[in-house]
Amino acid sequence: MQRILSTQLSAHVGETVRIAGWIHRRRLLKSVAFLILRDAAGLTQIVVSEKAARAQLEALPEETTVAVVGTVTAEPSAPGGVEITSPVIEALTDPAEPAPFDLYRPDLRASLPAMLDHAPVALRHPKLAAVHRISAAAVGGFRTALEAMSFVEIHTPKIVGTATESGANVFKLDYFGRPAYLAQSPQLYKQMMVGVFERVYEVGPVFRAEPSDTARHLASYTSLDAEMGFIEDHRDVIAACHATVGGMLAGIRASAGPSLELLDVTMPALTEKPVVVHFADVLEMISRATGQDVTAEPDLAPAHERWIGEWALREHGSDFVFVEGYPTAHRAFYTHPDPERPGYSRAIDLIFRGLELVSGGQRLHRHADYVRALTARGESDLSAYSGYLDAMRYGMPPHGGFAFGLERFMARLLDVPNVRQVTLFPRDLHRLSP
Repeated sequence: MQRILSTQLSAHVGETVRIAGWIHRRRLLKSVAFLILRDAAGLTQIVVSEKAARAQLEALPEETTVAVVGTVTAEPSAPGGVEITSPVIEALTDPAEPAPFDLYRPDLRASLPAMLDHAPVALRHPKLAAVHRISAAAVGGFRTALEAMSFVEIHTPKIVGTATESGANVFKLDYFGRPAYLAQSPQLYKQMMVGVFERVYEVGPVFRAEPSDTARHLASYTSLDAEMGFIEDHRDVIAACHATVGGMLAGIRASAGPSLELLDVTMPALTEKPVVVHFADVLEMISRATGQDVTAEPDLAPAHERWIGEWALREHGSDFVFVEGYPTAHRAFYTHPDPERPGYSRAIDLIFRGLELVSGGQRLHRHADYVRALTARGESDLSAYSGYLDAMRYGMPPHGGFAFGLERFMARLLDVPNVRQVTLFPRDLHRLSP
């Protein structure tokens, strides 16, 4: 008999079916027992009244995997409006060891370190699993939105021979007797691939050896990257990023509705057109509003991000606001300067509910400009950039792109204080297992 899932039971009332999953909870009453079975789709209530089946159930603790053959019976008070009666229970494994916490409770009663230490079990809890169903739907929406705009998915190397982009915060490793590094970003590769496909994207891990023990830092996270060629300027990048975020939110709504309901998620507001404000204007507005002159600041502090996020929601009804025109000196070497505003660039950030989510903008595309930019930053030996610069040497269109961390997006979406709460198996300054 073919197994069906809990969500399919309502279509089989009166029929004999086979389901399988984990014993989520047992309720052993005097005259009857109830087995709540958990599978990937949800919960099923099974009524156990026969003496032999009850004795078998009493010997099988929570989290034991079992298969059940029984009759689907309508019962409005049961999950999904149906239950299984006259069951035959088959244990699919040895009785499970006692779990470190009760997974049947509505909320997992454990500290975050305890949940992370026992992640393979903790993640079975419906609410924790729901987090990652939403995450999967977000990535699906990311892919769908970009492919609708003719982007091609790529997979770039995660082991690189030189540390070229973000200074010293790299993980070093021995690569067959030679030094190598874990990639901090696919940035240089995705730019090179614009010369092949024009529009590319990637979903993959990146690695940052930052000795930061905070609620928002990870040593490894999932980066969502996109790069596009033949743009007019950074506003084309803003438009593509805005459409992509919209696609992600649509994907979540379409694929993760039950998980959103279980976690009581308030979906963010995204306006039809992007809300965009210049970096210098942000500082001017904050200075006027607070009476504190911050116009000389080289970047937005967390308090500034919160302020502009609140402004965007109050004035435009959007949980998202793009900030453009960051000072060139404080952006990566490949950032395109703004020819109309010396000292400022065509870099962008997307602020989501008061937190920087996305960084991006227009890149340089002429070989001579790269040589000047790198030399100005003290790079006398450009051999480490040879493959990258070759892409520019042999003809590269005006291009730009954006990137953001999936875990940071999820933490903000679900309004949780620690990014580890939305990460399957976090890697940070202290944690390397499980």
